[in-house]
Amino acid sequence: MDRVRLAVIGVGGMGEHHCKSFAEVAGLDLAAVCDIDAERVRALSEQFHVPGFINHRELLDSESVDAVLIATPHYLHPPMSIDAMRAGKHVLCEKPIGVYTHQAEEANRVHAQHPELAYSVMFQMRMAGINKTVRALIQAGEIGELTRVVWINTDWFRTQAYYDSGGWRATWTGEGGGVLLNQSPHSLDLLQWLVGMPKRVRAHCHLGKGHRIEVEDDVTAYLEWENGATGVFLTSTLEAPGTNRVELIGNSGKIVIEGGKVTLHRNSVPADEFIRTSDNRFAAPEATAVEIAPDTGKGLHPELTQNFVNAILYQEPLVAPGEDGVRSLALSNAMLLSGLRDKWVELPLDGVEYKALLDELCANSTYRKTLREAAKEDMTASFH
Repeated sequence: MDRVRLAVIGVGGMGEHHCKSFAEVAGLDLAAVCDIDAERVRALSEQFHVPGFINHRELLDSESVDAVLIATPHYLHPPMSIDAMRAGKHVLCEKPIGVYTHQAEEANRVHAQHPELAYSVMFQMRMAGINKTVRALIQAGEIGELTRVVWINTDWFRTQAYYDSGGWRATWTGEGGGVLLNQSPHSLDLLQWLVGMPKRVRAHCHLGKGHRIEVEDDVTAYLEWENGATGVFLTSTLEAPGTNRVELIGNSGKIVIEGGKVTLHRNSVPADEFIRTSDNRFAAPEATAVEIAPDTGKGLHPELTQNFVNAILYQEPLVAPGEDGVRSLALSNAMLLSGLRDKWVELPLDGVEYKALLDELCANSTYRKTLREAAKEDMTASFH
């Protein structure tokens, strides 16, 4: 094989965006589009000059594709990934990898039975130069042992029109969650990718605080790591202007990410050592700050897709293996479980307990949505 024939399953706004981005990916051909909306399939089939399907199993039974990109509503991600792998197709799945961890774990088990297939999750923010730079700094020991994380991710402002644009959006039965499951998977993935998984979570999740929805649109969470480090994670779709700022603090310094810049603060003496050895009551270690220019790329979605294609063609290691998707999902599930059950939640997550909560939320839902047609907008406006 010298080229990958890839079909997109789910060609709403995000799926169409992917179809357009494939022109930037070497060794990749868009081979088909698939969606339950027959009119949508017809339009994109004509636009991209490829076959169209309204049933994903018929697509998978065809011999015309080697791989699929799944961009359907969240609940469908794991079962469609599993169907594709069992049909011998490589899988690139949009985030989140599922709605609850049991789903993701089942997909991981099926992939373990088909190790010859590439299975990746669309965590394209791992390709951003700024995030790769920060990870390299941490792994090089620049900030020493982690002591605190401050992650403010409130620049996901969404109007009511956004939530009204799809029947599945912002419902327990259709989407399975709100800001944690839709906007924040990238941030939660980066958090654990950079500093590892915490050991427990205590969160406050507000349901429909600023929108007519039944799921969470504002979250504040407190995190604890095994070594005693602590952190806060804030996310929201109702703040304007919002904030996107990260502070990663260790005993040797800290890293600040804001406004597309990385600033590294280095202590002359590690803080814990200075605490033990200094005779001065009010002194602090001298610190220097340096701004570090991150690498830049050609576009995050195409770069992640290129890595997926290269994994198929040349066995290049995946930047975002599908198995990794369960970690950010566990953080999302843990925050909702903590907030809605009003308690601490230990990690690894008890997936059975969370699934019981989700089933209860779905069964007791009385929410009825008023739909309105969305204006045609550029999907890139929603990316950070």
